[in-house]
Amino acid sequence: MPIELLFKIAAVGIIVTILNQVLKHSGRDEQAFLVSLAGLILVFLWIVPYIEQLFETVEKLFSIG
Repeated sequence: MPIELLFKIAAVGIIVTILNQVLKHSGRDEQAFLVSLAGLILVFLWIVPYIEQLFETVEKLFSIG
């Protein structure tokens, strides 16, 4: 996993946290939830190819399939 991906994930986490706090303090809890959900989905989409690669490596290692 490249180090740039870890920095991207950390940046998204910081931005989502700040936006979440600002929205909650202004009484917009629904939008805060949607911002958190969007950040989670974004990070998940970045990580999916690496999870797929992990499963392929494990499959090759144990000669499954």
